[in-house]
Amino acid sequence: MPRILLLHTGGTLGMAGGRPSALRPAAFFKTLKSRCPELFQLADIELELFSNLDSSEMQPELWSRLAAHLHRRLPEFDGAVVTHGTDTLAHTASALSFMLPGLPKPVVMTGAQRPLGEIRSDARLNLIDAVLSALQGPPEVSICFDSHLYRGNRTRKVKVAEYDAFDSPNFPRLGTLGVEATFAPGLRQKGPFRLRERLESRVFLLKVYPGLDPALPLALLPHVRGLVVEAYGAGNFPIAPDLGRSLLPLFRQARERDVPVLVVTQAHHNGVDLSLYEAGAAALAEGALSGGDMTPAAALAKLMHGLAYYPDRVARARYIETASVGEMTEPGTNVQPSPVKKSKRAR
Repeated sequence: MPRILLLHTGGTLGMAGGRPSALRPAAFFKTLKSRCPELFQLADIELELFSNLDSSEMQPELWSRLAAHLHRRLPEFDGAVVTHGTDTLAHTASALSFMLPGLPKPVVMTGAQRPLGEIRSDARLNLIDAVLSALQGPPEVSICFDSHLYRGNRTRKVKVAEYDAFDSPNFPRLGTLGVEATFAPGLRQKGPFRLRERLESRVFLLKVYPGLDPALPLALLPHVRGLVVEAYGAGNFPIAPDLGRSLLPLFRQARERDVPVLVVTQAHHNGVDLSLYEAGAAALAEGALSGGDMTPAAALAKLMHGLAYYPDRVARARYIETASVGEMTEPGTNVQPSPVKKSKRAR
């Protein structure tokens, strides 16, 4: 049988309790074997407990350890499944995609909206689909949820109380697991499989909103190494000096301090074009970097990664603004669904 590594990090999927008591981490593997025995008919699955945390506790230090563990163990298997809480699932998937370049086999992340031990849980199907995706899906970091497979660094959590909790607004699905399972070829990985697990976590995510006092992010500037700005629309923000809310001084002082500022959009669909409006053009003149259609989670992870590996400003900007693992659409590229391969879904 093919071999799959199943790493459990925690999350709702492996929790116990629920109303009226709160959900809490619980003994996952015992529940898995009793509730989902058919999982072990798909592959020879080796279970490993990496952590048992609510995903709100997931931090960059754990991402680095997880990447190192996958880099060490993956050559022994045909693929890996990582169970994870949904709240930071897209963040972890994005970080792993940058830390594991040249990935030769699928690393599929999944979770659940209800614990595996509950009758109406979505965990069982998500686990089965994730294992099948790890056996037949593309060799990249992906998220399998509600019978769909998404590129990990293109994914957002969009719902809290429904089973179709994730979406990939700017990139087509990598797979659909219906009566038949269909998968896209996915990334064409470049170079050998490497581990680049370092991250600079001293970054800040600033969401632009009406009434934002520029003094607040300016006060933070001496304490951060990088800044992601979630701007309006195509990369817009206030610049009128007479209203006292202009953010241009933030971009100017960030440049003086060699603090890269990466701009993404608050909109779920499409991306920023900093040349379109006066504010974006002014930010460009101050050295702002365009995040294109990257999600905020992918932008944060890539900025952390770029700061750790590229001390030179020009090399760092080139890395951040160039797609390396499919995290953004290259300018002038039309994103269309790739050809798919079909397989019979496990019954």
